[in-house]
Amino acid sequence: MGMATASAQMRADWDLRSAKRIRALVRIWHPDVVHAHDARSHAIARIALAGDDTPLVVTRRVTFPLKSVRVKYGPRVDRFIAISHAVKAAMVRSGVAPSRIGVVHSGVPKPVAKAPRDWRSEMEWPADTVVVGMVGAMTAEKGIDQIARIADCLPASALARTKIVLLGGAADSTGPLALGRLRGFRAGFVSEIYDAMAGLDVLWHPASTEGLGTALIDALALGVPPVAFDVGGVGEIIQTGVNGFTVPLGDVRAFARSYASLLDGETRARLAGAGPSRAALFSVEQMTDGTEQVYRELSTP
Repeated sequence: MGMATASAQMRADWDLRSAKRIRALVRIWHPDVVHAHDARSHAIARIALAGDDTPLVVTRRVTFPLKSVRVKYGPRVDRFIAISHAVKAAMVRSGVAPSRIGVVHSGVPKPVAKAPRDWRSEMEWPADTVVVGMVGAMTAEKGIDQIARIADCLPASALARTKIVLLGGAADSTGPLALGRLRGFRAGFVSEIYDAMAGLDVLWHPASTEGLGTALIDALALGVPPVAFDVGGVGEIIQTGVNGFTVPLGDVRAFARSYASLLDGETRARLAGAGPSRAALFSVEQMTDGTEQVYRELSTP
């Protein structure tokens, strides 16, 4: 038994052609719920459902202040799903009633590393090297500009043992790199990302904003303890001192201290061992069940 699907191109937030297509599908299928999963589909769904009473659910993934609260976030949206309590809190601060927002954490498939990378051997780094990594877009928002500042706070002995691997960016943007005093390797786009992550000893996540942080969930599942700024939903994933560390946003000294504690192999192994059970709480199954519960609440008289 399959599931009926249909596509509609969405060229802009207020794409009337897409809205017309969605409206036609709603009239043919008579759905119990329309669920918009991002800002663009949110806007288009509002147009498509003008004059229609089909319940509308909208997922919100970021902690930025809301725009056009009365227009986009008014009573026509029957229920919002926030991917973290931090996202819900940001929505409430912008004027959305808490009773209209359910929290369903994003779920990720359990990552499987078929052949973990041995970065020390590949890069011919010393055996006592601690390999740290960053994953994703190498932008200021994700904290790439914080790396050199963190490195400056490390003792010389810690810095000498540390190498960084950047996993993300263009495939042809690879090679040795220097970020201030820290040396490492820019891997660019990596197709077998779980193998690459599993070869890390520690994940650095100095992002300045984060709705939840699925890269952190992957790291925990793979037994790679993370160090991260405590922004957005990050603190809902990491248990400081148990499976990783969170530090206040911008406190590079605290970030460096937390990382330095992981230079000890036994400490690193203890936190790594606690990661998979924590990551399992953010499964696809829990996300599916939570979303279904929101749907059922809308259909309950």
